[in-house]
Amino acid sequence: MDGRGALSNVIELAKRRKHRRFQVKTSAFVVYHSNKLGRIVDISMDGLSFSHVERDRTPRKLHDLDIFLIDRDFYLENVPLQADSIVKSYQPSFSSIYLGKYTVQFGDLTKRQRSKIEYLIRNHTTEGV
Repeated sequence: MDGRGALSNVIELAKRRKHRRFQVKTSAFVVYHSNKLGRIVDISMDGLSFSHVERDRTPRKLHDLDIFLIDRDFYLENVPLQADSIVKSYQPSFSSIYLGKYTVQFGDLTKRQRSKIEYLIRNHTTEGV
């Protein structure tokens, strides 16, 4: 995907957002594809974005992820994602390591998942992005 395509996808996703995004002030991470780790950049009740490092730029389908805080007792597993809302972008790299960013929209959350995300936003974020 060229830069223009990725940019238009990000703009379209931003238009669909219903809730303001907040920057996480503690060390918050996601686990995706069962064993990959990403650092959360921002979060809202609609979704989140996270940065990651990969060796392979080939996109893999992302269906769900786990959210956790490194220095707190917080772990939320199997957060569903809307497949058509996932945008993956990369920073230019001259090595075999790629710095990437996923922007995702949550799927149908359970009451418990929604409550835990509200708690995370209320207690572990700063002003909106």
